[in-house]
Parts: sequence; C-alpha cells; structure tokens
Amino acid sequence: MPKPDFAHTDLSQLRDQDVLFLIENFPKPGRSYEEIAQFIHQLPTAIESMLNSESIFNKIRDQSQFLLDISPLLFFSVLLRRSLVDRRILGDQRVINYIANLLSLFVKTDRLYRIHQHDEQTHHYLTDMIQETANADARRQFLIYSHIGNYSLYVTGLFPQSIEYRLRYKHRLVNTQFYIDFGREYYERASAHAIAREYELDEVFFRLSIMFEVYKEALNHLARQYLVLS
Repeated sequence: MPKPDFAHTDLSQLRDQDVLFLIENFPKPGRSYEEIAQFIHQLPTAIESMLNSESIFNKIRDQSQFLLDISPLLFFSVLLRRSLVDRRILGDQRVINYIANLLSLFVKTDRLYRIHQHDEQTHHYLTDMIQETANADARRQFLIYSHIGNYSLYVTGLFPQSIEYRLRYKHRLVNTQFYIDFGREYYERASAHAIAREYELDEVFFRLSIMFEVYKEALNHLARQYLVLS
C-alpha cells in the first residue's frame, strides 16, 4: 500500500519551484539556478539552512498579502521554524517536517475531515472516528489513530479560540483540553502500532505524544503572528 499523504518526515515533497524560490532569495553565485536546484536536492542540510534563513523568512512575510509562487509546504516549513520558541524541540527536524506537511494538507478543509486522502466518507467528530476503530483492520486502525492525533493538533494549534467559542456560546461539551488529551493518547497509540514502524513514524508520533502541548504552543504562535484565520 502506498505511503499515506501525511506520512512524510523529510523535505522530498518540496516542488522544484519551491527550491528555485529558495535559491532566488538565498543566491549562490557562479551557477545557474537549474544547476543549483539539482545540487540542493541532494543536500537536505542546505535546504534546512535556507528554511531557517532570515532572508527567506522576510521574503515570505513581506509578501504575505500577495500571491507567492510557492507551495503550502514551503510556506509552513519556513513559518513553523520561526515559531519554535521552546528550545526542547529545535532539533526535532523529522517532527517539524511532519507537521509542516500536515498543515499543507489540512489547509484544504476537505482533507481535514477524511481519515485517508481517498476516503469518500467524512468525519467531523472524534467520537465517530473512535467508534470506527472497533471494526477496523490493523491498517485502518493505524490511520484512525494517526488522524485523531493530527486533527487534535491542528485544531488546538490553529483554532483554539474556535473551540472555546463553541464551548461557551454553542454549548458544545468539549474544550481545548479534551482535544489535547485525545491528541496525546492517540499519537501514543499510533506510535506503538506496527505500521508506524513500517512508515518510520514510531519515534515521530512518540515525540508528538509527549511534547503535544509544546508543539501546540508553536502552532498557536504561528497562527497569532503570521496567519489571518476566520
């Protein structure tokens, strides 16, 4: 079975156009952009340096009101790194890449409510996802565990005010802590699943479980400082 779209922990999903954007705003004289793009694809550490660079961040920030010819993955890869205020997670490159990829997927609301990218059915409540695990096979179970963690991190990270608004004014019964608790628990379940090791996600999910609130705070910072969310 092909790897699910959320199961990427490297920078291989960046487009060639993304790499060219990095080069144009972090120039290396003496070579053509095409030569440099091919070269940098072979050096993930070089891309990592560019993603952390002040010049790349300023370019994206200054142009945030205009259309940039970059992917959501590059956009979130840069802004997420600027939001890591807790030094305990600065070295979690695979986790950081995982979250940036997740954000790039979930900006399409349709994907947020699908456990797998090809699912026809949507799920808007964690309780519905949990109920499905009772009759799910091992692979589907892993996808559900992962999605509950992913969904919980996304909504608490980018939309905490929305959760509290629904609690206070819409009389919903769940608050932010509800999602935090479920996110931590289901990332832990996903990390212990055999398929997590198949996709090399066991350590990533374990880190997300034990550091859930730290990463949530990073996403809170990202949303406050760099995003305009309704």
